[in-house]
Amino acid sequence: MTPRSALLPLTVLACAWLAGCASEGPAPREEMARAQALVTQADKSNAQRYAAADLQRAHDELAAAQREYDAGTFNEARAAAESAAVDADLASARAAAAQERQAATQVIQSNSSLRNEAERAADASSAAPAPPPPATPQ
Repeated sequence: MTPRSALLPLTVLACAWLAGCASEGPAPREEMARAQALVTQADKSNAQRYAAADLQRAHDELAAAQREYDAGTFNEARAAAESAAVDADLASARAAAAQERQAATQVIQSNSSLRNEAERAADASSAAPAPPPPATPQ
């Protein structure tokens, strides 16, 4: 084996290793910031009450994204940050929907109470004796 033929496999391995390193995209700063903002927003939106599992998953994915970012594995960090953003957005949407359902239920109950009261008032006025007709002069 000549020195040249022994160097060829090493060169190929070195190129493959460099290509693998070069495949990492830029640092996902925007994705990390967006995910953090959406998780914070979900925390403030009563998501813990109405969508606890989604919110917890968003927190876990954001933590994983931060670990990947710190390790320099930006593709994995980007994917985890995007997943955290989606789960945080989902938690916020579920919390908003639950709050809207609760408000709608309260309006329905209020309308029902008003309807019942109006029916009682109508029944009371129809049950009262009719006033006597006015006297006519003779």
